[in-house]
Amino acid sequence: MLEKTTRINYLFDFYQSLLTPKQSNYMELYYLEDYSLGEISETFDVSRQAVYDNIRRTETMLEEYEKKLQLYEKFQKRQQVFKEMEAEIENTKLPEQFRVWLDQLLELE
Repeated sequence: MLEKTTRINYLFDFYQSLLTPKQSNYMELYYLEDYSLGEISETFDVSRQAVYDNIRRTETMLEEYEKKLQLYEKFQKRQQVFKEMEAEIENTKLPEQFRVWLDQLLELE
């Protein structure tokens, strides 16, 4: 469950601008603010089922966006390359400039 939540949080971060304000609000409250379905339904004066359905549809949309755009997958691959570069820099006597460049790249993520 934690793995799914983490994935959805990343997908939401990458694709939030593609969602409607309502979808974005529900997802933010449910995943980022840890609201229950009941709390969200009270806030927006809708049924728990309506909130649940909206969140599930939005999760499906986020997965579809990821399937097409692959922003999260590419992010994960870049993070892995950065880890490998960092390990290699630590294990060898490369010039300090390589560390500076790596740090600059990591700041861009």
